[in-house]
Amino acid sequence: MRIGELSRRTGVAVHLLRYYEEQGLLHPQRRPSGYREYVEEDVAIVRRIRSLLAAGLSTSTITTVLPCLRDTGEHLVPTCSDLLADLHRERDRIAQAITDLQASMDALNGVIAAAPADVTRRALTSLGA
Repeated sequence: MRIGELSRRTGVAVHLLRYYEEQGLLHPQRRPSGYREYVEEDVAIVRRIRSLLAAGLSTSTITTVLPCLRDTGEHLVPTCSDLLADLHRERDRIAQAITDLQASMDALNGVIAAAPADVTRRALTSLGA
């Protein structure tokens, strides 16, 4: 299948599919005309990539972990012994980012709460609240 069909079947934009190829996540064959040729398995690979991106992993991390994952249809299951340690480190990194963002939001909430009532009213009016 060509890149447009893979895009339609996965809901992923063509430019992202090209990016995944640049990152070493997809390996399409090339036709003599230069067009990329994808196989059925690439549909499943793109879905795995999207799941891992949604889980907060970077494409460089996905390049490392993708070969060590099996898709059961319900879950992605690690199949390499050292992969679990990598996933724990990624989860810890994400947890720290959440903690940092929560601290930022708390600080911003403090600044917002300190605004005088008339400033708050005007701000809320301009926001349509």
